[in-house]
Amino acid sequence: MFFKINNEQQSEQKNVIIEKQIEIQINKSIEKVVEKLTAPIEKIVEPVIKKTKIIGLTGGIGSGKTTVANYLKSKGIPVYISDIEAKKVMEFPEIISQISTTFGAQMISIDTTLDRRKLASIVFNDPEKLKKLNAIVHPAVKKHFDNWIIQHKQFPIIVKEAAILFESGSYKDCDAIITVSAPLEVRIERVLKRDATTREKVLQRINNQLSDQERIARSQYVVKNENFEETKKQVDEILSLLKNK
Repeated sequence: MFFKINNEQQSEQKNVIIEKQIEIQINKSIEKVVEKLTAPIEKIVEPVIKKTKIIGLTGGIGSGKTTVANYLKSKGIPVYISDIEAKKVMEFPEIISQISTTFGAQMISIDTTLDRRKLASIVFNDPEKLKKLNAIVHPAVKKHFDNWIIQHKQFPIIVKEAAILFESGSYKDCDAIITVSAPLEVRIERVLKRDATTREKVLQRINNQLSDQERIARSQYVVKNENFEETKKQVDEILSLLKNK
């Protein structure tokens, strides 16, 4: 037997269904609001990831850039000393092999290490040979530095110290450059006190590098390094500016 449903009953059923649908929609909306309110804050607001600033530090021989680098280290800032790290890289077997192939087996000592003095005597007096050496060493140092950056990515500022920052193209990796400068005679005197060399050889090395004017023109900051106390003040001011950017 079938029961006939009248129009009034049909209308009531429709109203009940509509009310249920509305109730379900309201409950879903409330659940979404509650979920947002109780969710961890990092899920609502994406955290801002600050990029580590890479600061280039450069200067000619005798300018005192190593002194500035050591002061930066004392402030808790990681500093990559390119010259020291490059010497390590040059002892990698694959680099020694390339140098031997390019400049001759006589560049390698009996103990299979690099004869640096012999190599230096060749490349420092021949710009073309120096370019060849740089073509071997610079890419390897670049890769080494990239790995070093990853190891220090938790620091807001890191520094790359390099005498040939511009010549090697390393400046392209930097967010800002600091050039350390000093009067010519001061630079010569510093090197003569430090190294067993002659004034003529110091001048020769200076002339093979970019001039202070060229470095300064391409830098964002300059430290005039004659008096160390004044130098520290200048560096502190630069650090303050960098941290506020």
